[in-house]
Amino acid sequence: MRRWVLTGLVLIASLGAAAGLHTAHLVAAPAFHAGVQKDDAGQVDVELVLAVDVSYSMDLDELAVQREGYAQALTSREFLQALKTGPSGKVAMTYFEWAASSDQKIIIPWRVIDGPESADAVAAEILKTPLRRASRTSISGAIEFAMPLFEQNAFHGLRRVIDISGDGPNNNGAPVTEARDAALAKGVVINGLPIMVKEINLATMDIENLDYYYEDCVVGGPGSFVVPIKDREKFKEAIRTKLVMEVAGRTPEPSPGSRIIPVSASEPRIPCDIGEQMWRERFGR
Repeated sequence: MRRWVLTGLVLIASLGAAAGLHTAHLVAAPAFHAGVQKDDAGQVDVELVLAVDVSYSMDLDELAVQREGYAQALTSREFLQALKTGPSGKVAMTYFEWAASSDQKIIIPWRVIDGPESADAVAAEILKTPLRRASRTSISGAIEFAMPLFEQNAFHGLRRVIDISGDGPNNNGAPVTEARDAALAKGVVINGLPIMVKEINLATMDIENLDYYYEDCVVGGPGSFVVPIKDREKFKEAIRTKLVMEVAGRTPEPSPGSRIIPVSASEPRIPCDIGEQMWRERFGR
């Protein structure tokens, strides 16, 4: 299984009018062939689930910037050019927010994005929804909630991707590795956006090296990757980078002078149940 982590932001400016990512540093991910046959009219290049953390460890400013980041990414020149790189020029996307294992709320039901007009409509819908926060952090719950969404839509994607953003480890619901492995077994790719813009706060159960945790415990599948956000000023840029890569079906390939390195394939550098351990130590359950 090949996975990559972006230690810095990939330069997306190389997306030009010729409609293509800079392939010197990128390689196309293998296509996913859905087991359920759907009408060809619903053919899209990727079925993309955006799963966004709204747990209490995220402050209101972060939540607002996160929302704005997704809206701006969808309407960006780079994203719209990336749409053109696929055979159909269309993606199907749904956006939901999550916290505890039983707390997921769909903000954007499945929508087709095929150009500026549809992208603008989805972006506006994201921005108009009131912000909310909730308790606990269940990455596994988010993955388990996402999986049936693929079967319930009317689309047939060449790839199926779950895109998870969050600022802490799993501390509720099933073990994160169980949910991840079940998704990978069905051909779904999971990418990650670990948010690391604040000082570590044990009161909110933050951990050091959250990017390592995401790399080793959360993401997976052919061409999966992690884009860490360590600078609040780079928040929106990181979201755009990630969406462009996912829509264009590209994954980073290391080259001399690049800031892209392979994700570790060894044992997890951070215990995958560290969030559950911290919760038990604090609350005794």
